[in-house]
Amino acid sequence: MHDIRLLRDQLDHLREGMRRRGKLAELQPLLDRAEALERERRAAITEVEAQQARRNKVTQEVAARRKAGEDATALIAEGRAIGDAIGALEARRNEADAAVQAMLYELPNIPLADVPEGDESANTVVSSWGAPRDDGATLTPHWDKGAELGVLDLARGAKISGSGFIVYRGAGARLVRSLMNLMLDIHTTEHGYEETWVPFVVNRASMTGTGNFPKFEEDAYAVTADELFLIPTAEVPVTNLYRDEILELSDLPKTFCAYSACFRREAGAAGKDTRGLLRVHQFDKVELVRYATPETSRQELELLTSQAETILQRLELPYRRVLLAAGDTGFSSAMTYDLEVFAPAVGKWLEVSSCSVFTDFQARRANIRYRPAPGEKPRFVHTLNGSALAFSRIIACLLEHHQQADGSVRIPEALQPWLGRAVLR
Repeated sequence: MHDIRLLRDQLDHLREGMRRRGKLAELQPLLDRAEALERERRAAITEVEAQQARRNKVTQEVAARRKAGEDATALIAEGRAIGDAIGALEARRNEADAAVQAMLYELPNIPLADVPEGDESANTVVSSWGAPRDDGATLTPHWDKGAELGVLDLARGAKISGSGFIVYRGAGARLVRSLMNLMLDIHTTEHGYEETWVPFVVNRASMTGTGNFPKFEEDAYAVTADELFLIPTAEVPVTNLYRDEILELSDLPKTFCAYSACFRREAGAAGKDTRGLLRVHQFDKVELVRYATPETSRQELELLTSQAETILQRLELPYRRVLLAAGDTGFSSAMTYDLEVFAPAVGKWLEVSSCSVFTDFQARRANIRYRPAPGEKPRFVHTLNGSALAFSRIIACLLEHHQQADGSVRIPEALQPWLGRAVLR
């Protein structure tokens, strides 16, 4: 959520941010309405102050007349009328405040200056690692290879839950567990993250705090009887750990990692990449979350992204880092790097991680602050997060990129201690 002072004092800056996202035409009516409400709010405040001054004067006149033994009935009635007017003006101001606050929840974050303008076509590959295989036509797609090896059971997943739900079996189930252990161990022992194990359901305040609500409520699975929601990512509960709290400067940066199952209805993505593990409604992921100061958050994004890249290197999967253009950057994000791995049999680059800095956008919604020094006014932290990594597409890429001529799949050396084998066959 934006600082309301942007509407009051820097509306042009806010409009420019929406223009760079390609959203200005869509959001212009909302911005115009917010600007009008802000003028109305200011006018109400000015009028309240004038009426309060008038009431004070009337009160003094009533006191003087009573002291002099004169009739003050008319002035008393006038004072009551002024009080009623002040009450109406304050109600109007409060209504305008509430309306503006609601509108602020609908406005996406402002992209950082480093973010290129444009839509998805303006995304920029900034670095790459490893060489993608060029023999994809000779390889078996992961959905067939997984079935052949007995590690994926797509048909029974669909039978018991519907399309987009996966059953991993045998070595496939152990592969999921092995990926979790590999990622959590690297991030805790090598990168210094505090491991957390969080609920997979959260309340509305938590979904609102990270920017998932109200904008994307249709994509959430709801437990309606309890007003709870299945999490789309561990970002939601982990970011909200310190909601409505104040940290000390010495606490920052604060770093967390968490495994979770993730649940997404993908209401706006029907029919897109539905084969195999490319787009599913439930998947597993290890998430990294960082709280930082405003002065360090940009460099923290580079650090977080490099830590996610470490996992891809250990899994020996060629990847590229892509800087998303403003029009393709997520609602809450100010800057995002996607990490993409090439699935040679599918013939596509698959996003396996998004690493983002949110500036104070989430922290304002969740009221997460820190005190720069003793006695100083608290400031909002900057939040960051990144997938490190999402399992389903990683498994797809492992099954395709590490296929061998005899039809088996080689297991990267870093993963072998957890999986207990060097090859799937």
